[in-house]
Amino acid sequence: MTKKYPIYLDYAATTPVDPRVALKMSECLTLTGIFGNPASSHEFGLAAKAAVEKAREQVASLIRTVSRNIIFTSGATEANNLALKGVAEFYQTKGKHIISTKTEHPAVLDTCAFLKERGFSVTYLTPEKNGVISEAELQSALRPDTILVSIMQVNNETGVFQDIAKLGMIIRKSGAFLHVDAAQSLGKIPLDVSELPVDLMSFSGHKIYGPKGIGALFINDTPRVRLLPQLHGGAQERKMRAGTLATHQIVGMGEACALLKENLETERAHIQHCRDRFWQGIRDLPEVYLNSDAAYSIPNILNVRFQGKPKESFFKQLTEVAASMASACNSIAVEPSYVLRAMGLTDEEADRSVRFSFGRFTEEAEIDLAITSIRKQYLKTGEVS
Repeated sequence: MTKKYPIYLDYAATTPVDPRVALKMSECLTLTGIFGNPASSHEFGLAAKAAVEKAREQVASLIRTVSRNIIFTSGATEANNLALKGVAEFYQTKGKHIISTKTEHPAVLDTCAFLKERGFSVTYLTPEKNGVISEAELQSALRPDTILVSIMQVNNETGVFQDIAKLGMIIRKSGAFLHVDAAQSLGKIPLDVSELPVDLMSFSGHKIYGPKGIGALFINDTPRVRLLPQLHGGAQERKMRAGTLATHQIVGMGEACALLKENLETERAHIQHCRDRFWQGIRDLPEVYLNSDAAYSIPNILNVRFQGKPKESFFKQLTEVAASMASACNSIAVEPSYVLRAMGLTDEEADRSVRFSFGRFTEEAEIDLAITSIRKQYLKTGEVS
């Protein structure tokens, strides 16, 4: 491998579009391709509609559901908004209590804050020190007027996963609906919504080697979930999401899901190998710690605390590795990670933490270069402070 910097270890923030996905997308852009409006009744529109429905089937197949349960959105953020606001507004006569967690993505936390301003009551669950939400914590928060619970399946900063099967059964027995933000779990772990007690699930195209600007929302029909649309102006997507469908982006997400279905286990093994090799290469550095329990984390994310070095003398000079010091959606904030603080870390500990994430195109040689770069920078910044 040719030496190249910076080394990309930020796949949790976004993934590059797979060339096979890009090729499929390019076939939906020009006059000689499938460029028509999927809502048009002529030949061009019918071809575009067929491409959209094929992609819908590809997404549905990856999570083991039927295509009618998939609604395309502009991304997981919109899917989260549609799920939470749509259900809350439709079922508010039954209750106005919502439960979420302190470690959710801002797309859920900010939506919950919006609903709270409009008269809904929101309870935020605190995770254990390993980032896991306990069944007892959830059970104690449920109330007769609870209509919706939103729990992220895999945390975007730590990689910690929740036992959605167990938590979902508790929620289903209560009569509330369960929404799951699965932006970080799709394509990383097997998903079978026919077996999971999940009512709504959000997905993102750019986390699975598809394009940005496309996502999807799974809406269960057994039991049936109803919600009020948040975009108006057309009858697209079963009247739940108005707007001309972006055929090229939808086709891209569909192809990305099809590739994942074919290669999930092989890819998972490769990514885990990269993660393990990386951690083995830096774990002996003084005062370097994992911020989560590997037993409760998916293979592609490592949140590492470099306790021995001040931020200014290490992190800002680590230019040869592209990693993340915070969630990409929260990187404007100057405060330490709220996710790590919710897990019990101090501000200083959270402030000295970095998320490394690995993906399909990560090479073993890149891991070795990253290890060398980190060790060199860490050990040259002076005494442990």
